[in-house]
Amino acid sequence: MNKWDKRFVEMADFIGEWSSCYQDGRHVGAVIVKDNRILATGYNGAPSGVVSCKDKGECLRKKLNIPSGTRQETCYAVHAEQNAICQAAKMGISVEGATIYVTHQPCTICTKMIINSGIKRVIYKNGYPDEFSVTLLKEAGVELIKYEE
Repeated sequence: MNKWDKRFVEMADFIGEWSSCYQDGRHVGAVIVKDNRILATGYNGAPSGVVSCKDKGECLRKKLNIPSGTRQETCYAVHAEQNAICQAAKMGISVEGATIYVTHQPCTICTKMIINSGIKRVIYKNGYPDEFSVTLLKEAGVELIKYEE
């Protein structure tokens, strides 16, 4: 890892602090970068105009006893990677050939968006219980790197 990777992983951590997720430990941040320039950022939180779990005072997934790594669609939050990719699209910014730095290994849904958006490298800090995402990234030729200090 180089100094830029360290900086962008640290930035993903910082952006993850903005999360409106009510569940402990689920503050996820993402930074999309190309040529050492930040293209877009994202954190996990409710879609625009939707009340967040933090504001509701409860986690829907916890309330329904949904295990981590499963049924990601049953959640108010949009994942950090999804928010970053959507933000780039909204601003008309291509992420083709970029790197995404994330606090956690992407889930399968985020992985599919990463692949189709043209992102070529994923650098993550913490693991996530979703092996199918690893399989998809490998098959699509997207580099997956666990950040180690």
